[in-house]
Amino acid sequence: MLVKNILAGKLGGVVTIEPTAGLTAAVKLLTEQRIGAVVILGADHRIVGILSERDIVRALAEQGPTVLNEPVSQVMTREVKTCTANDTIDGLMGRMTTGKFRHMPVVEQGKLIGIVSIGDVVKNRVEEIEHEAEALRDYVRQ
Repeated sequence: MLVKNILAGKLGGVVTIEPTAGLTAAVKLLTEQRIGAVVILGADHRIVGILSERDIVRALAEQGPTVLNEPVSQVMTREVKTCTANDTIDGLMGRMTTGKFRHMPVVEQGKLIGIVSIGDVVKNRVEEIEHEAEALRDYVRQ
């Protein structure tokens, strides 16, 4: 199974924000959209960072509540791991587990086309296992 199969089942686009936006605005955006990460796009619409709940918690622990007045660029993760729509789900799951991150932007020719969460990956894997189990049940019934 490929990443593009997950993207095909997702509704809506990727939530993004500019690096100059305030951290408070980003927190509000995450809350309103009920998401765990937002992709940071530069002027050329290329990924310059990602901001996750973990990034926010880490910044609050290190700098205190005044960090909420800082721009997103001061808190975001700059080294963003990405994948393509043609990457396998198994490979993606391994990369996310090894890297200990829960969100991975999907790019095509350097441009953002989607985002996949570990929840998306797990849901997809559970559905695959259920289909395999049903196929085995059908085989045994014959």
